[in-house]
Amino acid sequence: MTEIYFVKSFEDDFTTKTVIGKKKINCQTINQILKTNTIAPNTISFGRKRRLACTLLAKEYTKTYRSQGIIFQTIQSPDYIAPFDIILLTNADKIVVQYYRIQNNLHTYYNHNLIPGADKFIFKNFQEMIKKYKKPIDTWKQINKFRVKNGFRELPKSKFKLVEYNEAIFYTIVKIKPIAIFGYKQIAKDIAIKHHLPHYASAKLFYDKIITKK
Repeated sequence: MTEIYFVKSFEDDFTTKTVIGKKKINCQTINQILKTNTIAPNTISFGRKRRLACTLLAKEYTKTYRSQGIIFQTIQSPDYIAPFDIILLTNADKIVVQYYRIQNNLHTYYNHNLIPGADKFIFKNFQEMIKKYKKPIDTWKQINKFRVKNGFRELPKSKFKLVEYNEAIFYTIVKIKPIAIFGYKQIAKDIAIKHHLPHYASAKLFYDKIITKK
């Protein structure tokens, strides 16, 4: 991969959030991110330390956690890559796909721990990961085997979306080169215009356009 593009998804108000105690608070606004060209770690969950969870765009991984955000490049390498949302590696009995259903009680939902042996799905880089999990369907089969083997139910097909994007994790502040804003709502278009960045309705549309140029 010669050109690597990452995505950071935002909430509807184009901010990143973090959880302090039982409260969800703003971490960074899009204006702060674009003023400093940095994104700070904001996610605390599943017994792991604070981290910045992004998606590395690739042929089989063009979906995103949320429907709006920023596409960027960086010279920094992720600390690790997972082929899906690591919620699938947790001991939660009920896994929710739609973020809006849990956004007001993240402190409870994120209080689960990873199932022992979960590190088998954690990779040093994207190249290592894609060799083993070339397509989301491959990942889907393996994560179900893993969960069933550890005493959990097989995941229903309604959760498949969670394997259609990967998690690229950074443990430190990331210096970025902003590339584009994505999102189908007017706020995304307005932010792109304000900051003189290209706008796309989705990260997939951006990636498809980049690929067709090669």
